[in-house]
Amino acid sequence: MDALWIAVALLVAGGIGSPVTMLVLRLARSVDTAERRREEPPEPADQPQFDLPAPPADPPQAPVDALPPGVLRGGLVIGVLERLAVTVAILGGQPVAIAYVVAVKALGRYAELKETPAASERFIIGTLASMLWAAGVATIIKVYLLQVP
Repeated sequence: MDALWIAVALLVAGGIGSPVTMLVLRLARSVDTAERRREEPPEPADQPQFDLPAPPADPPQAPVDALPPGVLRGGLVIGVLERLAVTVAILGGQPVAIAYVVAVKALGRYAELKETPAASERFIIGTLASMLWAAGVATIIKVYLLQVP
């Protein structure tokens, strides 16, 4: 029965973790966008309003936090492997191994993160969300279903 719960933990942590992480990243982007809108000065209401012809439409621009093509490639696969490693580390009673996962991931992405500030922010948010999800799933399975202290 323990093997079944371990398999469930790996499936939930690895599989459902991707949508959870994407949701957190989308939420972070929407909060950041709302803050930028709040910082823009409002139009003065006491000035007379004139009906002027609309200016020519500018071509659509990418969002400020959009990443250039090729930055942080393979993030989905790396995220799944990261969550599996965190889950195995916790279920195996070796939480120190999580530090190795973080170190390997950070060293592998160092060059990209150094060049692109938006990528480093996305990397940190995604990594924390992913690892918290995996640690939560592994802890629930370990404590409540496997009943290991």
